[in-house]
This record gives sequence, structure tokens and C-alpha cells, in this order.
Amino acid sequence: MPKRYVSIWFRYLATDLHSLCQPQLKSIPFVLRSPSHGRMLITSSNAIAESKGVCQGMVLADARAIIPELQVLDDRPDLKEKLLTKLAEWCICFSPIVAIDLPDGLLLDASGCTHLWGGDQNYVNDIGKKLHARGYDAKVVIADTIGVAWGTARFNRKYQVVSTNDHLSILQTLPPEALRLENETVERLHKLGLHKIQQIIKAPRASLRRRFGQDIITKLNRAIGTEIETIVPIMPVEPYQERLPCIEPIATRVGIEIVLEELLKTLCGRLTNEQLGLRTSILKCYRIDGKIEQVDIVTSRPSHNIKHLFQLFELKLQNIDPGLGIELFLLEAPRVEDHLPSQEKMWEGSVGLEDVRLAELLDRLGNKIGTQSIHRYLPDEHYWPERSVKLANSLQEKPIISWRVDEPRPVQLLHTPEPIEVTAPIPDYPPMLFIYKGKEHRIVHADGPERIEQEWWLQQGQHRDYYRVEDEEGNRYWLFRLGHYHDKSYKWFLHGFFA
Repeated sequence: MPKRYVSIWFRYLATDLHSLCQPQLKSIPFVLRSPSHGRMLITSSNAIAESKGVCQGMVLADARAIIPELQVLDDRPDLKEKLLTKLAEWCICFSPIVAIDLPDGLLLDASGCTHLWGGDQNYVNDIGKKLHARGYDAKVVIADTIGVAWGTARFNRKYQVVSTNDHLSILQTLPPEALRLENETVERLHKLGLHKIQQIIKAPRASLRRRFGQDIITKLNRAIGTEIETIVPIMPVEPYQERLPCIEPIATRVGIEIVLEELLKTLCGRLTNEQLGLRTSILKCYRIDGKIEQVDIVTSRPSHNIKHLFQLFELKLQNIDPGLGIELFLLEAPRVEDHLPSQEKMWEGSVGLEDVRLAELLDRLGNKIGTQSIHRYLPDEHYWPERSVKLANSLQEKPIISWRVDEPRPVQLLHTPEPIEVTAPIPDYPPMLFIYKGKEHRIVHADGPERIEQEWWLQQGQHRDYYRVEDEEGNRYWLFRLGHYHDKSYKWFLHGFFA
């Protein structure tokens, strides 16, 4: 796939933003100022002020002498970087790889993207038109290398699309500044009469390196294309990501569902071929007003089942506000795991924790009420009841020991036993009644005691004598007495409820 790069140059980046915030500034000359070495310098000027001779780097007093009615605003050092970051996030609708090019530009890796717009010309036209609609004066150029795209955007007003055939010829017509060299190097080149890149290309490389250093050789090779130049995107590109730009913005639930199904088919097809399944997935919707809507799903085990994943997203599509329309859909799978097809056993059904239907049921419940609301417990190697169970990390985690089945255990075990008042006839005899939360429970059946000692290697303390009791209403409880009857400090507690 041939490489294609886009350079976007915002000539009046900071002043355009102020004009959007204060529309009255659009029709008057104004500048942004910032102190420097005891003087007030102009850091940005709008098109009107620039047309009258006021430009960046000028002393403010000189600018006021040229334009007495000049409007002056304070500049913020971080303004351009923050603004470019927001614009770069918006430009992801045109390419997954977008980088900030300080102080006034963006770079896009458009390789493999332009055909979705019907070609390079339509691609750059759409970018420029939408940026202009957002209120920004931008020059957009596409070329084979970053260097040619960058230089053409700033030093050639004619071209927007630089084809491979015109690549070198256009590069040679540009000034040395187009190579993004240091100011000192550019000044030396002009003093030597080297005003065009074609003059530099013809010069011996050894002479250039000796006079100007390695940087000019590197920049020249990158612009020509003999040396690769990479850009660092503001957002890392997920290896498993599918995108679908829309010719016409989509604003209906039905349209979103159709797009989602198409993206899932493509993504799951890739995962199936690589024997992978996704564990998390995010659907991002880029609206035409620049806002991003997104929903995400989580699965309990790797999955590339299109129907199942669509149902999980379907539970959350109501949270997407399409606004005036969505122009780009992005489906990502940040977390994937191996998903090998399981071998079925003859004469046996798929049951238990390995049943895919159970995992899909848990996925639907988890994405509807939250995965934090679903728990699975395993036996733990402890005697103390509240320590004898632990939270499983996953559905596939295997228990180290078996559940204790020699004595009945309550279905619901309180994390912290709750104190109760008990009436018992004689020592080590089951209680006759107990009072819990102000209600009296008369006991008609009881069984026990079952003595459980403290784990001396964890802490020292009294033992517990547990009783299984049933009240007049048929409710069954798990009670225990802490300590001996002859100890005046003994107490009774409720620890669990039987089904």
C-alpha cells in the first residue's frame, strides 16, 4: 500500500478560536500578546491585522502605531497545544493516525483512507470544508511524504494534492524553510544564494553535511522519500480496530444497529481467523458537531460470536445520543485472548461452568446490571466460616479444595455476625427463643452444637458453638454462642440464613 500523508496548516489558529468565542472580533483587527524580556510581543494576529502589516513577533507598541484601533488580548502559553489536541481528536474521523504538529498544524497518515471518499481530491476537500465550517482557516495538502505535504501546505498556494509523478518537481520549487530546518541554517542558506530546494538537491551531500550538519541531509532524504519518517499519534491505534465513515450522517437507532452489525462481522472475522476472542470492546461514534459518544461491553470469556456481541451492545445503544448525526463509527477490541474451538464429547452435553450458554447469560446480565453485581465464590482453606469462602477471579478459575459437605451450611452467610438476645434453658442446650432486630423468634426445632475453634495461627480468641434452628414461621437460621456458658463474657450471634 503506497504511503500518503496529510499536512493541515492553521494559519490563524489561536485568533480563529477567539473569533469563535467572541464573534465581534471577526470584523476587526486584533492580536494576542505575551511578555518577553521586558517587552510585549505579538504571538498571533488575525487576517485583518496581518493584511495591514501587523504580524507575529512584532513589538506591540509598533503594532499600535500601525493600527491605532488594534484590539489586544492576552495569550495563553498552552492554548495552541490544547486546541490542536481537540482538533486532532476530531480528525480521527478521517484517519486513525493523527499527530499534533506544533505550533500550528496537524499530520495525518492517510494511507488506505482516501478511497473511502472517492480519491485524494475529495478527501482533502472534505477535510478543508469541515474545518472551515467549524470556523478555522486551514490549508490541507496530501503527498507521498510528510516533508512535501508540510512544505506545500505552507509555501505553495496552488496544490492540494501532490501526486507521485509531481512529488520531486514540486519539492524543488519550495524554499529551504519547507525542509523544517533551524532558523540559523535557513539564514545561512539564503546568504549563500540557495533560495530553492532544487539548488540544495544538486549540491554534493558531503559538502552539505560539512557546512550545515547531518540534519539537512536527514530532512532532505525524508522529504524525497528515501528515508522513512514516522509520526506519533495522539491516540495509540488498537491492533483490532474497525472503522466505517458515513457518506451521510446517521441519526437513527436502526442506522446505528446496521453499522454495528457490519463492524462486528468484519472484526469477528479477523478474530476467528487468528483464533482469538475479545474480552472488552468499545464502540465510538464521532458526531458531526465534534462530540464523541461511546459504549463498551465486557465478556466473561473470549468470544467472537457476532449475534451474542451484538446483543450485548444492543443493551447500551440507548445511551448513544446521535445529535445531528454520526459521521464515523469505530469498533475497538482493546483486550483479546486465545479462543480455540472446544472439542465436543460424544454422548455428553455441554453443561456446567464450561457451557457457553452460561457465559453468554452472565455477559448479558453483567452488561445490563454491571459486572460488579455478579459474584462467584470458591472454598478457601480456613475453618472460620467467614474466611472459608473467597471471591473467584473468573468463571474459569478452579477451586483448590472441595466444598465442605459433611455439615449443612447456610445459603446466605453474613459477612459480619450480628448480635442477638437469646434465652436458653441449660448450658450447651439449643436456645428456646432469640430476638433479632427487635423481633422475637420462638424456636421449634434445633440441631447442634457444632464447635469451631479459632485459627491460632491467625489470631487468638474464644471458640464458637453453632446451632441450626427453625422458628414458628418455618424460617431457618444459623446461630452461635461465642465462648463457654460459665464465662460471663459469652455472647450470641446470628451468622446466616438457610433457604
